[in-house]
Amino acid sequence: MTLHKILKYLAIVIGVIGLILWGRVLMTGDDAIENSAALQASVVTPFLIVAYIVFAIIVLVVLFFVIKGLFSGDIKRTLMSVGAFILVVLIAYLLTDGTETVLNDGEVVSANTNHWVGAGLVTFYILACIAILLMVVSGVRKLIK
Repeated sequence: MTLHKILKYLAIVIGVIGLILWGRVLMTGDDAIENSAALQASVVTPFLIVAYIVFAIIVLVVLFFVIKGLFSGDIKRTLMSVGAFILVVLIAYLLTDGTETVLNDGEVVSANTNHWVGAGLVTFYILACIAILLMVVSGVRKLIK
């Protein structure tokens, strides 16, 4: 049996289990779940466990194929890409500053946490701009040809 067939059957099984658990949540109702800790444990917890299992499977599969690709592909190009990403994160970190912030509920967000959140947002903006720019350049190249 090929890997594709195995993964297809696994996805169907997980999908059916998720559909059954989602049906249980819908039949129980929001108000009943919010008001009863026992219902939360018996209805919502299995749904979350399936979500965690799916997340773990995805992470393992991605790691497997990344490591497989590293050893079978061009490692120099991969390391250059990782270095470029680290450079973007470093630039974003240097462009932001962190200040201690008090939230509406009275909790305090540390300056370091605030700094990293800002750096994450700026990293996202930089990478989004690069992606948009590359799509525009690709479109212009196709128009020229």
